[in-house]
Amino acid sequence: MSVRTGNSRKLQRRLFQALVLTSVLALAPMTWAWLDSSPHRAVAGTGGWLARVPDSQAALVLGAGLYGGRPSPMLARRLDLAAELYRAGKVKALLLSGDNGSKDYDEPTAMHDYLAAKGVPHEVMVLDYAGFDTWDSCVRARQVFGAERLTVVTQVFHLPRAVTLCRTAGLETFGVGDDSTKQWAAATYTYATRELLATAKAFADSVVLRSPPVFPGPRETSLETILAGGRPGSGGHGGHR
Repeated sequence: MSVRTGNSRKLQRRLFQALVLTSVLALAPMTWAWLDSSPHRAVAGTGGWLARVPDSQAALVLGAGLYGGRPSPMLARRLDLAAELYRAGKVKALLLSGDNGSKDYDEPTAMHDYLAAKGVPHEVMVLDYAGFDTWDSCVRARQVFGAERLTVVTQVFHLPRAVTLCRTAGLETFGVGDDSTKQWAAATYTYATRELLATAKAFADSVVLRSPPVFPGPRETSLETILAGGRPGSGGHGGHR
């Protein structure tokens, strides 16, 4: 065997080893999220799913975009599930966390208005205007709103990351996910593919860097007031508008 052939094979072997290592590193955050969240999630619509959801203080509904100022179809489905949890007595409050980075884009208010139109009382809804991503929403739920036990509501493809991030933020968390493949298969598979990079970023933010939220405060008491049986005051909508 010539020296050139031997060097070529060594190079191929090293390239293969590098590819395997890169694949392992890329999949590690996904494995972390799936394993950590596995006992703590349920798929809505499956047999007996509601009975498997433990009682908690609030449902944390994560923003998922607006169409013409109204919740996107996936966000509307999250809100419907949160309303179902509230009516079933599984949660006492709804923490609506989304993006209000500009005055022309206000996810939390759109979420509130959608639920109010469905008959959910205004008095049980708390708005977080600075839920710019899942990690921020989880950290703010714990540090700003004082939550301890939450049921996070999202789609199935996002559920492992959402549950794991909230648990990493110090919340006792269960998750309920909508199987969006039944209605929006193409969009679901696209978003599911993006989860690989999103979960890697989530691992870096929550475990490696322990990144603070964009807006870390001030402390907000409206959720605690609801849980104590009172009514939130005029300052009951946390975050920034």
